Amino acid sequence: MVINEAILNRKGARKAIDIPNNVLALLNQGRLETVNLIEWQAVNHPILLKNILPSFGLDDKLNFVLSEMEKQNAETGMKAIRTASHLLDNVLENESKGRKLDIITLCANHISDSVRCWAAFMNKNANLALEEKLSYIQPFAADHHFGVREIAWMSIRENLSEDIEKSVELLVEWASSPNENIRRFAVESIRPRGVWTKHIELLKQEPEKALPILNLLKADPAKYVQDSVGNWLNDASKTQPEWVLDLCEKWANESDLQATGKIIKKAKRTILKKG
Repeated sequence: MVINEAILNRKGARKAIDIPNNVLALLNQGRLETVNLIEWQAVNHPILLKNILPSFGLDDKLNFVLSEMEKQNAETGMKAIRTASHLLDNVLENESKGRKLDIITLCANHISDSVRCWAAFMNKNANLALEEKLSYIQPFAADHHFGVREIAWMSIRENLSEDIEKSVELLVEWASSPNENIRRFAVESIRPRGVWTKHIELLKQEPEKALPILNLLKADPAKYVQDSVGNWLNDASKTQPEWVLDLCEKWANESDLQATGKIIKKAKRTILKKG
């Protein structure tokens, strides 16, 4: 199937039923990236695994993986990504270190954003230090694709939440990165409430622990980062509204930049609704 300019430059369907058959086929073959959330959620991961694993030399593992995917009713979306990643880690356990690294590298650099999402959840080694886990996830946090970047922070959020002080200490460097995707990750990965994920209770009650990161980004020029900082503070406002109001007032006095104003507006939206 030929991938022409019209396919590459498509905007993406607004409903799953409207995704062209040829586009969906290419997505499920791993030959094309998704361009919006509708496509991302429509990818059939068992079919994708069936098309991809033989190219990794894992033909003999395919039946097991597909059987487990079916047992767990994991076909599309987050559940399918988590399940596929777990199964791939499972089948690679008995491979040599070099072979395992080769396959993870193939996944991490694959043209399909869905396959790169698998890789972001792979390599789950409990013995790795948090610094090592962050080092592994950094390329995914910087990925050009929105879906891979979201999976990146989701894949490590639980580890980060286990030691907030240490996490903030490490993420301060990320918040100073010239790459806006990396800066955004430093905030989004430890949002008190977040999206599609467990809350971080400590930050809901003590949001000030994240100030070393938030203060660095209070006037960030990138809208992508501004939105994340504003959402972080909006999360915090649901449990510590006075703290958020005080911080917003402090930032407003320290900076008259438009970026800070946008962050403050987003940060206070729940408070203003209640008011």
